Amino acid sequence: MYILNNEIIFPSVDLADEDGLVAVGGDLSVERLLLAYKNGIFPWYNEDEPIQWWSLDPRCVLFPKKLKISKSMKQVLQNGRFRFTSNKAFEQVIVACKTVTRKDEQGTWINNDIVEAYTKMHQLGYAISGEAWHEGKLVGGLYGIKIGKVFYGESMFSTQSNASKFAFINLIQKLQIQGLELIDCQMKTDHMISLGAEMISRSSFGKLLNSLTNI
Repeated sequence: MYILNNEIIFPSVDLADEDGLVAVGGDLSVERLLLAYKNGIFPWYNEDEPIQWWSLDPRCVLFPKKLKISKSMKQVLQNGRFRFTSNKAFEQVIVACKTVTRKDEQGTWINNDIVEAYTKMHQLGYAISGEAWHEGKLVGGLYGIKIGKVFYGESMFSTQSNASKFAFINLIQKLQIQGLELIDCQMKTDHMISLGAEMISRSSFGKLLNSLTNI
């Protein structure tokens, strides 16, 4: 097991164990987080554990051009029930992702240190959010990291049906206009597969990052 210290480095993702664990320890500084994401590594750990850094194989990704929007979802996008904004309520979104209960999930991996670190990333322009509003109330949203032409999705929440999908689709369409070419979904979920996500190898993912983040 590779133990990180104060030096801002990571071992090769090829050294990850069979579950995808690359390293343990370190911190959530902006410099370390940027290096991690550029190398296809992300932090994921419980509050009472040291920071754990992961690079999964295979990796769940979504190419914006392959985004699937169902007929019913197209109606939601057009019927005016929700209003979309981006980066208007980042802190509200990440706190909601931390606190809103999800079906079949117990607890959350988003702790106060994560909230603080990603809020700082947002202030520096690296972390972004998409929001869905209904009657002036935040009812859905997501946040993640954007580097170059890649958006690394971190978490989403919804308190009304389809609100998180509404925010996700709108944000991706907005980013696509700005040149977005890849969305990192990290782990496979039925939700993301329904939107067009697919599985690719860790090596293929790394090659994409090399070409899309080093610009």
